[in-house]
Amino acid sequence: MFLCGEDQQLHSFSSINRGLFITALIRNLHSRQKALSCIFVPLVLLAVALLCPHTQSVTFIWIRLSGAICIPIFLPLTVLFLICVSRSPEASVLQWPPPLPSQDQLWDPVAPMLLLAWITLHTLLYFMPLGKVSEGLLLRDGTRLKYPINGFHALCISGVLLMLLLGLGAPMGYLFELLVPLAVCAIAVSFVFSVYLYIRSFWAPSHALALGGNTGNPLYDFFIGRELNPRIGSFDLKYFCELRPGLIGWVVINFGMLMKEVELRGSPSLAMILVNSFQLLYVADALWNEEAVLSTMDIVHDGFGFMLVFGDLAWVPFTYGLQAAFLVVHPQALTSLRAAAIIALNGAGYYIFRKSNSQKNQFRRDPSHPTVARLETIATATGKRLLVSGWWGFVRHPNYLGDLLMALAWSLPCGFSHLLPYFYVIYFTVLLIHREDRDERQCRAKYGLAWDTYCRRVPYRIFPYIY
Repeated sequence: MFLCGEDQQLHSFSSINRGLFITALIRNLHSRQKALSCIFVPLVLLAVALLCPHTQSVTFIWIRLSGAICIPIFLPLTVLFLICVSRSPEASVLQWPPPLPSQDQLWDPVAPMLLLAWITLHTLLYFMPLGKVSEGLLLRDGTRLKYPINGFHALCISGVLLMLLLGLGAPMGYLFELLVPLAVCAIAVSFVFSVYLYIRSFWAPSHALALGGNTGNPLYDFFIGRELNPRIGSFDLKYFCELRPGLIGWVVINFGMLMKEVELRGSPSLAMILVNSFQLLYVADALWNEEAVLSTMDIVHDGFGFMLVFGDLAWVPFTYGLQAAFLVVHPQALTSLRAAAIIALNGAGYYIFRKSNSQKNQFRRDPSHPTVARLETIATATGKRLLVSGWWGFVRHPNYLGDLLMALAWSLPCGFSHLLPYFYVIYFTVLLIHREDRDERQCRAKYGLAWDTYCRRVPYRIFPYIY
């Protein structure tokens, strides 16, 4: 069993740090335009440096610093670029010059009001007395923080409020016109919030700082995040942003795209319904299993800086649902047979993802439970045991396999005429392969010979008979 990895979907988002940058670069480096290559080749070097945190070369330290400066500029531009491309008639990521928004398209006074109202709503829902309260992992000072597990309740209440607004005649389709201004506001909030987090971290005790975000370099620490679990009273800022406003906002934006299609064509297309349904299932599953996020790298290891703030509030809601925005402008016809095949693919991916994670979680909680007691294991020098049968005897990361199958199913309703709808699955594949390599190194260092034995028993990492 893979004990070094994370239980939660990888929308929890130190995921965005190195992986999304590399993916965006690879996508752009395939452009036929020499101008693009001139821009992105140097940025590849910056990304490579960020993937080598222990390199002490002066050159690489300088490149990592340059990356911390360039990435907060490059990523917001990438978000705006992808949104504009999805709304353009060509929808080509290779178009040069790219479709640029006008000054009027960048700003709408409704956008900041909507965004602040949304964040305020979920701040209030965070404190509602529903669900249980769970403790996180042991911190360096020997304490455990408490977290409200009520994200799924927040999703349901948001859905009810959305239906009420729709019944009152709210123009939900207007979210399509607001995509760019909302993204601009989310990016601005990410920067302002990150500055606040960086400044307040200097009043935090040393044991409250993240080990990787306290290098003494202000630009790098601003990007990575200095404080591990910044709180205002009992309000955990990182935990709140991790799964609440951005993740639920993602499905609300998707619903707005569906309603825009209804305005334009009278009814939602089957492709739009599938994209909305698949991604709603993904978000609902994440929030139903919200407690699992307490043991992820984002919560346990990474500081809360621009990297996570931007990922949670801007990258996820405005890039993960590009398929829905694409379908508003580029409707796709689906046959019943093709739709059934896509539904089956998403169902298979979800089944593998959920069953493998549930098996791992159950084994961690209670190895003697009847559902896992008969599974074969390998003893390690740490006293823990590695599952070598069941889902974790199939491949070393079955949850990653399920995640990727779902990601592919989200893009297939958009057809094969454009690359843009496949941005997420391409980005996610690169991200997971990078994360899997990191996990392999960590587990080999932690479990030694036992991990080598496990790898011989289970030779395939993510894709059976391929990788």
